Amino acid sequence: MELYEIMRTTFAAREFESEPIPNATLHRILDNARFAPSGGNRQGWRVISVRDEEKRERLAQLMVPAARSYMAQCIVGENPWNTIVPTALSPEKVETAESPIAFVRTLAFAPTVLLVFVDLSVVASIDRELDRVGIVSGASIYPFVWNILLAARSEGYGGTLTTFITLAEAEVKELFGIPEEMAVCGLIPMGKPRKQLTKLKRNPVEAFAWHDAWEGEHIA
Repeated sequence: MELYEIMRTTFAAREFESEPIPNATLHRILDNARFAPSGGNRQGWRVISVRDEEKRERLAQLMVPAARSYMAQCIVGENPWNTIVPTALSPEKVETAESPIAFVRTLAFAPTVLLVFVDLSVVASIDRELDRVGIVSGASIYPFVWNILLAARSEGYGGTLTTFITLAEAEVKELFGIPEEMAVCGLIPMGKPRKQLTKLKRNPVEAFAWHDAWEGEHIA
């Protein structure tokens, strides 16, 4: 499959056929994904493929609080966990929202489930002293995650990145014996999509890119 086609058709797949990705194929996906860039080429990513049923059930339970908050904020028209506009919902109001357990179980019980971590002792966090939420550390892990999804698409599979599990980092570390310096970056459910989307909705280049100044001459 041609690269641009892969980029334009790799969507957030959450519903899959039942068969897991074969080990050889999963190895090939990761073998290609590892060529992602990272700060200083330190390659701090680590991956656990979760096959144990009890651990999957525990992951589902651990994702419930974050997923409930996300859904509650979406219902009232908020952008969940926004660092500029905080939520107007109280913790008590969030707790009254419907439990998303059925939704998170579809993620935790996908045919193949990957947990992704990054070693904080090697990432380049150049913006750590700025008076805002840090984002540069993500440059050392999420290109790798996206390479996994692109490679999966190339192999005829699909998946998505969910970060609900990151709020339960302490519990995840205990469950899997993760060293202290590692950060939980996300969970990737993967498999053969039940339906392959071929048209994705994205804003045009003119909506976000300019020459020389903010909202200056469009790049066209």
